[in-house]
Amino acid sequence: MQTFNYDEAFSRNIGWLTRPEQEMLRHQRVAIAGLGGVGGIHLLTLCRLGIGKFHLADFDSFDLANFNRQAGATVGSIGQPKLDVMIRQARDINPELEITGFADGVTEGNLDAFLDGVALFIDGLDFFVFEMRQKVFAACAAKGIPAITAAPLGMGAAVLNFLPGGMSFDDYFRLNEGTEAEKPVRFLMGLAPARLQMGYLADPSAVDFANRKGPSTIMACQLCAGIAATEALKILLGRGPVRAAPTGYHFDAYRNKLALTWRPGGNRNPLQRALIALAKRKLGL
Repeated sequence: MQTFNYDEAFSRNIGWLTRPEQEMLRHQRVAIAGLGGVGGIHLLTLCRLGIGKFHLADFDSFDLANFNRQAGATVGSIGQPKLDVMIRQARDINPELEITGFADGVTEGNLDAFLDGVALFIDGLDFFVFEMRQKVFAACAAKGIPAITAAPLGMGAAVLNFLPGGMSFDDYFRLNEGTEAEKPVRFLMGLAPARLQMGYLADPSAVDFANRKGPSTIMACQLCAGIAATEALKILLGRGPVRAAPTGYHFDAYRNKLALTWRPGGNRNPLQRALIALAKRKLGL
């Protein structure tokens, strides 16, 4: 049996990375909250990029409804904790990984520990987890930690980066300026001002904000992971321009379109306010 060797395992990254850059990634610590639809694929993608240290948080277990999109969802993993399954998969890629797991998910009680020594946070929380998401991003801003959210929408991905000293998550999304029922609308419109996914939604009844449900695809999750890992590489290595809020971008594979978005003021922007109001009327909010 061949013995694991880090340099050889990730040698095919060299060319797009220099050897010193690969060694830098080996010693970076990334925090991922949520290991379901996007979070699990984020983890495995970053492992194959050669990231060597992780803080991982998830309290959920796999079930059959996860099979269409989640990297760890198999017949053999039904009922097993997502954290345990994904740590096993990650260590099958790199047995030298340094991983700290948070089996209760991210909470107010462990947030400081979750972000301790972290160079980057990547959002894998469920779409409808608003309060804790706001607290994580606020803590990142206070600690000077870059944060990425890549949202799987339809068959595409919408990406926003929140960088130290730049516009904050709360200033961009303004989730607390409406009712609790409005938060999904405000979050969705902020993530994807271009709304590229809306042109091919085949069954609108599947979007059920009241019951915290929505359709998903594996294509969107995999696109999110590739894009987020690319943003992570640029941020961690200081390479190339990084679009940060209030700018973002949305790529939709189904429509073969890329939209570069810019919303000064975030959801306070007059255009965003109009879009949110229209969506609220359609949903009867």
